[in-house]
Amino acid sequence: MEADIIKEKISNALTTILGHDDFELHDELTAKDVDGWDSLSHMMIITKIEEEFNIRFKLRDLNKLKNLGSLVSVIQSKI
Repeated sequence: MEADIIKEKISNALTTILGHDDFELHDELTAKDVDGWDSLSHMMIITKIEEEFNIRFKLRDLNKLKNLGSLVSVIQSKI
């Protein structure tokens, strides 16, 4: 699956969980760049992404997540 399609689905998950779309998606985007993205919403976002792509992250996958670009890479490796 292409990175642009993955990013669109991630954007939809973020908007659904956070209740706003006041962010710009780019590979270096991190949780601290987005209002309302705290530890609780992070787990909800991860769960929503797992559901959206029908995948399950392992702990080692989650440890690789540094920014949006790394999230896209991990998703691509699982689908």
